[in-house]
Amino acid sequence: MGPPASLPLPKLRSGAFKRLAPAVALALAAAACGSGPAPTTYDLSAPRAGARFGGAVSGQVVVSEPTAIQTLEAEKIIAKDQAGAVSFLGGGQWADRLPRLIQARLIETFENSSKLKAVSRPGERVTPDYLLNTEIRAFQISSATGEAVVELSGRLVQDRTGRIVAGRVFSAREPVAKVDAASAAQALDAALSRVLLEMVRWVGSGR
Repeated sequence: MGPPASLPLPKLRSGAFKRLAPAVALALAAAACGSGPAPTTYDLSAPRAGARFGGAVSGQVVVSEPTAIQTLEAEKIIAKDQAGAVSFLGGGQWADRLPRLIQARLIETFENSSKLKAVSRPGERVTPDYLLNTEIRAFQISSATGEAVVELSGRLVQDRTGRIVAGRVFSAREPVAKVDAASAAQALDAALSRVLLEMVRWVGSGR
């Protein structure tokens, strides 16, 4: 009896390699594109100290997500120069889209003020008396002045009639140590805390 016939292994391996080669090349290309360091993620905080106030919120208030121009809609941390040109600070980003993050921290500030039962967000199956609509007018580092600039406008709208019953613009500035992502996030968080406290007190004082 002669020796057993050998399997055509080299041919199978060659075919497998031909099938795998494009996938390997694609994986290596993806790895090369994503080899840079991931940006540091920064959160915003809801103030506790000074959040409590006297009186009571008159009626149920629903806090809507703030509106903003497209530049402020994303997770980017931005700076503006004296001419108004916008640049994104590399190496850092917000933990969520800026409007959604500010909405969450505004509601949390109301919770810290012990007014949880009177405040909710859209979609929670409540019948509101008022809608708190806000707009992010500014949320950036001013490279010309070395400050973090935060400005929000607030409008209280009667839900039943759609009538605006009160409106106000809230703003704060904080010095920034240097124009980088870490310093910018810290200064913007401090400025936002002041704005959120003022807004919660405004609603809680009966407007």
